Amino acid sequence: MSKETLIKHIRNVEDFPIPGILFRDVTTLFKDPKDLQELSDILYNMYKDKGITKVVGIESRGFIMGPILATRLNAGFVPIRKPGKLPCETLEESYDKEYGKDTIQIHKDALNENDVILVHDDLLATGGTMEAAYKLVKKFNPKDIYINFLIELKDLNGRDIFSKDAKIDAVLSL
Repeated sequence: MSKETLIKHIRNVEDFPIPGILFRDVTTLFKDPKDLQELSDILYNMYKDKGITKVVGIESRGFIMGPILATRLNAGFVPIRKPGKLPCETLEESYDKEYGKDTIQIHKDALNENDVILVHDDLLATGGTMEAAYKLVKKFNPKDIYINFLIELKDLNGRDIFSKDAKIDAVLSL
């Protein structure tokens, strides 16, 4: 299978979640076992030699490939969630996104300075959610941080909000 085949299997949904937004639906990739295996293999090969100790997945689609990748890398999985969803003490970060304002949280005891972190989400659009997640993870002073997306929407220039030393990769570019 090729990356071109994966791209063809992504569903485009117009006017979701609000009018004017073209939503790239990756759930079509998750329901096909061949696509899911291909994504898992690509992600594993991207990070197998990085010493990842924790994969941090962003709610909610980061909760799909994140644990799969963590298992393959022999790493732990840590969720970043919306407010009120995590039961213990949290750190939080608020941010602007392309169609509103939001806040995300992580448990205060989720990571430490000995960790090598891979922060994962499904899509890089304008970058607000991941930038907030990156800031949360940096508060733990880990050894290293990698950022990964299944899809990067190049025309939206989401990478531009990150510092030049941020280690950002995407499986697919649209």
